[in-house]
Amino acid sequence: MTNPSTEPFDTTGFRRALGAFVTGVTVVTTIQADGTPRGFTANSFTSVSLDPPLVLVCVAKSASSHDVFSQAPQFAVSVLAEDQKDVSGVFASKSPDKFAQVAWQTRATGAPVMHGAAAHFDCATHQVIDAGDHIVLLGRVLDFAHTGVSPLGYCRGAYVSFSLSQDAIAATAASEHAQVGAILENSDGVVLLETPDGLRLPRGTRLEAANDPASLRGVLASLGLVAHLDFIFAVFESAQARQQADDGVRIFYRGRVVAQRGMSAPELFIVPLAQIPWDELSDPAERSMLQRYVKERHEDAFGVYVGDSEAGTVQTLALT
Repeated sequence: MTNPSTEPFDTTGFRRALGAFVTGVTVVTTIQADGTPRGFTANSFTSVSLDPPLVLVCVAKSASSHDVFSQAPQFAVSVLAEDQKDVSGVFASKSPDKFAQVAWQTRATGAPVMHGAAAHFDCATHQVIDAGDHIVLLGRVLDFAHTGVSPLGYCRGAYVSFSLSQDAIAATAASEHAQVGAILENSDGVVLLETPDGLRLPRGTRLEAANDPASLRGVLASLGLVAHLDFIFAVFESAQARQQADDGVRIFYRGRVVAQRGMSAPELFIVPLAQIPWDELSDPAERSMLQRYVKERHEDAFGVYVGDSEAGTVQTLALT
């Protein structure tokens, strides 16, 4: 039997596994001894205790800010709003004038907090804990504030938009002809359905419920597929659908098949990403979207497309 302790630890795989946990994005700040502000972007932030009110953030020992924060008597954590990707980028950079590029203010301790953040916590340093290649800053919260704006999310090395999902749900509710679909993978490839008009992705008139044959969940259930949907991948209007007296709103998730039950449905095809028959896809908008998916899947860097089949924008999930 192999002794686990003799096996080299897969640090890269460990990092990727940790990336499956969805977090917020924060900017951690303090005031240095000379009165100048210092800050960095972090997603290693969490609550610890309500009584007393404690939070923590982790700082790498290799970070240029390590010495400053390990000795700082105070620090603040700003939970960034969804529209503050640029702020995240500034504090993840090596720019020497980070605070000149953003709007900020001070609260109880004098540590900067970001203007427009979803929430912030102003803390006195409660304890500094040595933890491997990081230190853990425990902070006692002296002041805090929060707003109703959507926070900026982070998962698998990329930003995540929560309000886009909410907008998509609202779009399906407001439209009689909206379609909700999914790009689903398993170990063999991507799920496609054969129709009289050609191949297409699975979709329905709404997301839920599994007992509704017109919903996406119902369609997947009829195919014997149990799927986990991750994030919104695209919201667009299909010109082909509009020509068929349909308003053409299309909302697609990306996800994966976690189980397949019963006999395979005759219309179900699992096609390797490298072998998708592009000319057989019935909707040009779906074809374009799926081509983008294959490219971004290969690069492991996803974006979210918003627009129609002729024009739109990819909201890049920028890497940090």
